Amino acid sequence: MNPFKKITLFLFFGLLATVFQVNAENTDITTPPAPNIAATAFILQDFHTGKVMAENNADAKLAPASLTKIMTVYVAFRELGNGHLHLEDSATISEKAWKTAGSRMFIELGNQVKVEDLLKGIIIQSGNDASVALAEHVAGSEATFADMMNQHAARLGMVNSHFKNSDGLPMEDHYTSARDLAILTTALIKEFPDYYRWFSQKEFTFNKITQQNRNKLLSRDESVDGVKTGFTDDAGYCLVASALREDMRLVSVVMGAKNANARANENQTLLNYGFRFFESHRLYEGKKTLDEPRIWKGATKTLPLGLAEDIYATIPRRQYKDLKAVINVDKKITAPVAEGAKLGSVKVTLNDEVIVDKDLVALKAVDQGNIIQRLMDSAMMMLEKSDDGK
Repeated sequence: MNPFKKITLFLFFGLLATVFQVNAENTDITTPPAPNIAATAFILQDFHTGKVMAENNADAKLAPASLTKIMTVYVAFRELGNGHLHLEDSATISEKAWKTAGSRMFIELGNQVKVEDLLKGIIIQSGNDASVALAEHVAGSEATFADMMNQHAARLGMVNSHFKNSDGLPMEDHYTSARDLAILTTALIKEFPDYYRWFSQKEFTFNKITQQNRNKLLSRDESVDGVKTGFTDDAGYCLVASALREDMRLVSVVMGAKNANARANENQTLLNYGFRFFESHRLYEGKKTLDEPRIWKGATKTLPLGLAEDIYATIPRRQYKDLKAVINVDKKITAPVAEGAKLGSVKVTLNDEVIVDKDLVALKAVDQGNIIQRLMDSAMMMLEKSDDGK
C-alpha cells in the first residue's frame, strides 16, 4: 500500500475515534430504575425534600419489631424538649419492665436508672426492658405511653401506623409502614440533632455489661450515622438507616429481609443507588430577601419578600444547570401587611416539570403610613391605573 494512503487511513480512524470519544463524554447517563430489593417493603427518600427515589409496598401495614423504638425515643425527646422530662431524672424499675422478654439492657427490679441511660439502652442495646421502664416513667403506664405514640404519629401524618406498646414485641393491631418510618426518622433527625448522635454509637455499657449496636452499617459505611434495627418472627429482619455524604442525607427503610446481613446489604444497596444517581441542592435560604417590591400606603417604601424556610431540590445528577426558577410577586401590594403574609410564589422547574412551588412571604410587618403618605400613594395609584388603561 502507498505509504501516504496508510497515513491517511490512520488519521481518518484516529479522528473517528476522537469524535466517538467526545460524543461519549457528552452523553449523559440516564437515571436507571431502582435496584431490586429482597424485602417485604422498602423506601428510599431524601431527608431534606422527601423525594422518594425507590419504594415498594411502602404503605403496607407491617409488624415493626424494634423499629417501634424510634417512636418510643421520639416521644421521650419531645418530653425532654418541653421540659416535662430531664436526662438526669431517675426511673424506678417495675416488675413488668424487669421481666420484659427479648433483647434487654439488664436493668434490675426496684433500681433507679437515669433517663439518659434508659435512652441509650433503647437506642444502642435495643433494650425492651428499658423501653417499658421509660414508657412507665413518662406516662405512668405503657398503655398511656402508647396513646402518646399514636398522637404523635397522627400529628406527623403517619397514616398507616398504630402502636400498642413501646418495645415492638408482637401484639395485635400494632403496626406501621416503611413510608411512615421514613417520616418519623426524618422528624427525629430534624427536631433533635443533638440526641440523634446517640444512634451512631457502636456500643454501650450498663451494669458492667457491654453490648454492641446491631446496625452493621455503622461499621461498614462511615457515612451511615444511624438509625435502628428490628427483628421478630412476624416482622423478619428490619433496618432503618440514614447516611450523610457531603450535604446530602438519605433515609432508607427495609422491612422483612431474610437475615441480619440481608437487611444491611439491602439498605446499603438503596443508599448507594440514591447517592450515585441523585443530588440534592439548597436552592434558596429561608428568611433571606429574594425581592423587595414597592409597597403602597405603607410606613416604608419597600417590603422584603422571601421564603419561610430553606428550599431544597432533589434531582438526577448532572441536571443542576437545567433548573429554572421563576419568582412571581403580587401587584399593588398595599399596607398594612403582616409578617408571613403570602404575596407571591417561587416556582422551580426541571425540563418543564415543577419540582418546587413555594409561597413568597413578607419577611416583616409593615404598618400603614401617615395620612399624607396614604393620600400621595392613592393619587399615584390612580395615575398608574389611568396609564394602564391607555
